[in-house]
Amino acid sequence: MGNPFICTLSIFVSRPDVRFMMHTIPHLVRMCNYPFFERVLVIDTAPPAPRYLSNPHLGTMDQLRDCCAQLVADGVVDRLADIDYSEAFRRQAYQKHFRGSIRETHNYRGYPILGMMFAIEDARSDYFLHFDSDMLLYQAQGYNWIANALSMIQSYPDLLLLAPRPGPPSVDGRLEQRGVEYRHDPRGVFRFKRVTSRRFLIDRRRFESMLPLKPLYTSWKQKIRTLLTGHGTLQSWENMVTYRMAQTNFVRADLDSPHAWTLHTPNHGAAFLEALPSIIEKVESGWYPPEQAGDYDLRLEHWL
Repeated sequence: MGNPFICTLSIFVSRPDVRFMMHTIPHLVRMCNYPFFERVLVIDTAPPAPRYLSNPHLGTMDQLRDCCAQLVADGVVDRLADIDYSEAFRRQAYQKHFRGSIRETHNYRGYPILGMMFAIEDARSDYFLHFDSDMLLYQAQGYNWIANALSMIQSYPDLLLLAPRPGPPSVDGRLEQRGVEYRHDPRGVFRFKRVTSRRFLIDRRRFESMLPLKPLYTSWKQKIRTLLTGHGTLQSWENMVTYRMAQTNFVRADLDSPHAWTLHTPNHGAAFLEALPSIIEKVESGWYPPEQAGDYDLRLEHWL
């Protein structure tokens, strides 16, 4: 791979991930196949969002700790990092990223806002790659999407976030994006002005040049609903970055290569969990059902 860029891999984990993370995290690290400076599990120790509490199979904090420790012992990751919820760090992070101080640490669905800032600040390298723990990745042997993406970051100053192709390739090359606009760029990428936090690679210095972000909140109707159910009122981190990116020349770029693609797994039910080892085996081989072509969200029924 020549002289690789120094890059940190960071993967979010929390109690709802206990049931599948021992499959997905080794898979992600294996498929990335990159000499990372460091592979870090960022652990959300905050209580799960109310929408998870009715799940009878929600993992405990002890189970999450055991899984994380096993991944370190197995050499899958190098280090564990608890999100820092101290008053001092919250003030410091929000002052840098928001130019102000707010109390909420998660968005209205329970996704960590402060946690994302912590992961970026905690990284010990200039380049930072993040995955949520419910992502799947295909990468062909002999191809490395990370090395290619990092080379593009060096060459093109307008690229803020990079990622593999969203979903396996379709016959006509189109993406199933459900209302999200994109354009094909002759540099070999799909250009977006909308961000996803599920998987992205950034140059941390370039990202910091875009700060501060504007804290965005839900509508007043949503605020009432979320306050009644115990949720916060912040919108997602990706919405805040999208809002700020619209004011700049920066874009998100997903590589237009059939040799690497990602899938998000929105359904974490019993059928998914039972089929997950088989699904991972198929993804790693490059196989996917025809109905999945072009789609970023796993169409579980077609994999069973």
